[in-house]
Amino acid sequence: MFATILLPNFYLQAIARHQPKLRAQPLAVLDATATKAVILQLNEAAETEGVRAGMAPSQALARCLHLVIKARARDCEQQLSDILLHHAFMLSPFVEATAPGVCTVQFMQPNRLTEKLQNVIHLLARCDLVARAGIAENADASFLAAHRAEPVLEIKEAKKFLAPLPIETLAVEAMLLAAV
Repeated sequence: MFATILLPNFYLQAIARHQPKLRAQPLAVLDATATKAVILQLNEAAETEGVRAGMAPSQALARCLHLVIKARARDCEQQLSDILLHHAFMLSPFVEATAPGVCTVQFMQPNRLTEKLQNVIHLLARCDLVARAGIAENADASFLAAHRAEPVLEIKEAKKFLAPLPIETLAVEAMLLAAV
């Protein structure tokens, strides 16, 4: 059995974790080291104003003049990754840091997994982190389940879970996995 623990909007959480005032206003994150800086992640307030991931900062500001644009905070991201790994290792010794803000955990004795993951999500919340978790027979299905979880989703049959999902959703999730 596998579980994936996901910190959604990882880059955004790294920036706003210790700045609660930022969370309430339109906020976007970009990678300042990229050749072409584009919006990587944004909060709901920015999305409501018409800002979208992939936009140039100038386009985003044209849609929302009071948008706060921050560069990725790599030191903060490393701290969040360390916190996530620490909590994942509380569940099992078989842990992989799969991607930024994503840990995959393998269980040899899959008893009370939902309860254990809910406890870890609660502990992460006490660290001012929003987390989700998915449980499935294979790592890829647990990754997809984590993206759909509120906050924990256990998939008993991957085929039944995947069948109703639009192909666009699966393509986006596949791109996320490929980017790792």
